Amino acid sequence: MNNTIVLKISSKSNPNAIAGAIAGSLQENKRVELQAIGAGAINQSMKAIAITRSYVAASGVDLVCVPAFCTVKVETEDRTGMKFIVKEVK
Repeated sequence: MNNTIVLKISSKSNPNAIAGAIAGSLQENKRVELQAIGAGAINQSMKAIAITRSYVAASGVDLVCVPAFCTVKVETEDRTGMKFIVKEVK
């Protein structure tokens, strides 16, 4: 059973919607990985993680975000992007 949810983020992604998806996945004890290619997508990812942190703080949960590089296949070519692994710390 894979407990990792992978969300592909673009520069047009809504940070509030992403934050809701992250918070919901964390409540189901799943690890969330955001994948972003480009500065705009990375910016939306960071905003979403910050918003998620404020959502879950009321229940005594803090978040850890681990950034790393990843390779994402876009159509026929491989692109280097960033991935952000989000986990909760109680």
